[in-house]
Amino acid sequence: ERMVQQVPENINFPNEEEKILTLWKNLNCFKECLKQSKNRPRFNFYDGPPFATGLPHYGHILAGTIKDIVTRFAHQSGFHVERRFGWDCHGLPVEYEIDKTLGIKGPEDVAKMGIEAYNKQCRGIVMRYAKEWEFSVTRLGRWIDFENDYKTLYPEFMESVWWVFKQLYDKGLVYRGVKVMPFSTACNTPLSNFESHQNYKDVQDPSVTVSFPLEEDPSVSLVAWTTTPWTLPSNLALCVNPELQYVKLKGKYKATGKIYILMESRLVALYKSDSEYQILDRQVHKLLFPGITLKGKKYKPLFDYFIQCKEKGAFTVVVDGYVKEEEGTGVVHQAPYFGADDYRVCMDFNIIQKDSVPVCPVDASGCFTAEVADFAGQYVKDADKHIIRCLKEKGRLIHSTTFQHSYPFCWRSDTPLIYKAVPSWFVRVEHMVEKLLENNAQCYWVPDFVREKRFGNWLKDARDWAISRNRYWGTPIPLWVSEDLEEVVCVGSMAELEELSGVKVTDLHRESIDQLSIPSRCGKGSLRRVPEVFDCWFESGSMPYAQAHYPFQNKRDFEEAFPADFIAEGIDQTRGWFYTLLVLSTALFGRPPFKNVIVNGLVLASDGQKMSKRKKNYPDPMHIVNSYGADALRLYLINSPVVRAENLRFKEEGVRDILKDVFLPWYNAYRFLVQNVQILQHKDEGREFLYNENTVKESNNIMDKWILSFTQSLIQFFKAEMAAYRLYTVVPRLVKFVDVLTNWYVRMNRRRLKGENGTEDCIMALETLFSVLFSMCRLMAPYTPFITELMYQNLKTLIDPASVQEKNTESIHYLMLPQVREDLIDKKIESAVSCLQSVIELGRVIRDRKTIPVKYPLKEVVVIHQDPEALENIRSLEKYVLE
Repeated sequence: ERMVQQVPENINFPNEEEKILTLWKNLNCFKECLKQSKNRPRFNFYDGPPFATGLPHYGHILAGTIKDIVTRFAHQSGFHVERRFGWDCHGLPVEYEIDKTLGIKGPEDVAKMGIEAYNKQCRGIVMRYAKEWEFSVTRLGRWIDFENDYKTLYPEFMESVWWVFKQLYDKGLVYRGVKVMPFSTACNTPLSNFESHQNYKDVQDPSVTVSFPLEEDPSVSLVAWTTTPWTLPSNLALCVNPELQYVKLKGKYKATGKIYILMESRLVALYKSDSEYQILDRQVHKLLFPGITLKGKKYKPLFDYFIQCKEKGAFTVVVDGYVKEEEGTGVVHQAPYFGADDYRVCMDFNIIQKDSVPVCPVDASGCFTAEVADFAGQYVKDADKHIIRCLKEKGRLIHSTTFQHSYPFCWRSDTPLIYKAVPSWFVRVEHMVEKLLENNAQCYWVPDFVREKRFGNWLKDARDWAISRNRYWGTPIPLWVSEDLEEVVCVGSMAELEELSGVKVTDLHRESIDQLSIPSRCGKGSLRRVPEVFDCWFESGSMPYAQAHYPFQNKRDFEEAFPADFIAEGIDQTRGWFYTLLVLSTALFGRPPFKNVIVNGLVLASDGQKMSKRKKNYPDPMHIVNSYGADALRLYLINSPVVRAENLRFKEEGVRDILKDVFLPWYNAYRFLVQNVQILQHKDEGREFLYNENTVKESNNIMDKWILSFTQSLIQFFKAEMAAYRLYTVVPRLVKFVDVLTNWYVRMNRRRLKGENGTEDCIMALETLFSVLFSMCRLMAPYTPFITELMYQNLKTLIDPASVQEKNTESIHYLMLPQVREDLIDKKIESAVSCLQSVIELGRVIRDRKTIPVKYPLKEVVVIHQDPEALENIRSLEKYVLE
């Protein structure tokens, strides 16, 4: 039998962690855990897939730590917890990297090199950092299965995505529509409404107010406001709100004689006070009129580019409720293909206005040509200046300024998004908003406000989801269509495609299937696949089914494991993964996709800015791990506001303080225990210290009773709160417990633990301390897996093998949680000590201020406590305190 080892005075946590990693590797601990639990009830966990095109950052580490803690706790509580890592492999992050590397500007560049060569390049970098990810995740103590991972580029995964889509298609939930959408000119593709909400920046934009004289009376002008002067040459209509009140007025000072019409509640947009204008139409006794009365009025166009559209109804006032009274003038300028609601007005013009040069059309697929994409990014500023000058010359500019506002940028390329109408494939979502809210109500969210507020409010306004991307490296949309789009065949599996096309298929990427055609059933020749691929969010939303290759394989396994017991990601996923998971599982099965979810806040740089590689405003995570250890980083993150979905400003000294305030005192208590056990064994040759929690004698010492009661109360609290996924209540209690154990119990029982009160009392105190440290290690194991393993590897040599129920005790992570022993809980002793602690703190304060001896406040306690039993407890505690 191995003897207990002496504990060195100094410890280097990162070095010790490296040794523990070797131990886990040699024992194959994670696999062993899975093997031991395989006949237990299952706890199902889904891991949201990251991209391996960059290195893990603190956001990944934080979410990964939360997932690790909860899944380790589930294992410790008697469940079998499979943990599969997943990778997001398709989509813009990968393509954007390749476009930058190869200098690709647009579709024609990809056409030149060929989709096969392009996708080969993408495939080449998809797993670029996979090894670094695996190294970092492992170094941080997270147990997850990398061998049995899922990747969104696996043919099995893609086939299940096709199956998901076909279910939606068969239910009539898929349609092709033209809608104005956020469009990334750099990535040359539309984005879904939730992608466009991911990257807002404060920008300075021009703000112009322009006059539009009415044809019936050119002395009267409608007043419109815009922040995109470059779209004014394409103006084809003005829109007002039919219900809200408008007003006709004359300015008193500037532009004397000019008469303007705008929304009454937006007068503030033009005038500082009501003395600056005079309201007209007094003779009608009705100074205000609703917007509907302006409907159909004709006005003079700003420019002549589209004069030929006049006979088709252009340059007319239209009405719509989307015009709000919060900004602008209540009169909205409408240009086809730009701006979120303009598609209602005019769908016929595939045009982007370039400066005042004749127009430059989009290509047939509704995509900007590379030339236009370049223009849109760089040219807009020049166009704005030019157009504002033009408006001035024409006498149509009422007011020009700049203003700061929040504007969406592409989450991938960091370029401003523009809004334009693009033909896209949509999944219907608006019709099932009630069902989404109902399913969301069945999920348990931590913290709970996210469910109603952040997520619930987003769901209430859910829009149909644009799932197609005009890109190459992704899961192709499995729709084969006739040229007139009248005949559509949706393919739901490889076998089905083989049967319809007569060609054997092993891979589903574009280069493998684009050339395949399907004979028409209606005499329309050959059906070809639509060119688009799925938005990669559609794939991650399909992950529960696709990772299991459902329904082609593992049918029963999946059905038993759905919905997931637990998922966790950052607050930004309320508009990403949480959303797409819910939409797809509601559409397919009418149920929520997960039961419990923990949402974490964002980790910011120490100055409150976003962490940015470019600004280098944060320390490299691996530097932190190598300096302080993974346990310290884990505990620092989990003991912070981010676990309550608030933001954390990351400070390196915070990690250092965890070492100083938590780990070192805890380590010293453990060292003190081992030291005194060795002294006891040495002094009393025949006396072997072996701890057996079943036969341990009940101590009648009040300090022992107190710390044992305190520990059992902690175990009780820990189990209840962990079962409720409230990590943020658990960690502060664990951290406080370390303080109570070291600063109160050990400090006040030093003499007993050293054997100065005789051997029997010494063993009693050592058994108490051993029991508490052993329980503490088991509770802390999911949070700080290294230091608990380090202590356990030495402490286990002092455990009586007869007292252990687990077959294999080689690692602390094989042990189940300690059972609560309610017979040891004595709330009266706990409250007496708690009262005493307060009094001593008070005593310290008084002594510091007035140099009064510390004994003084103990007399005060007698006044506070009239309960005879409490007084008795306090008196028996007094001697420990006074020592």
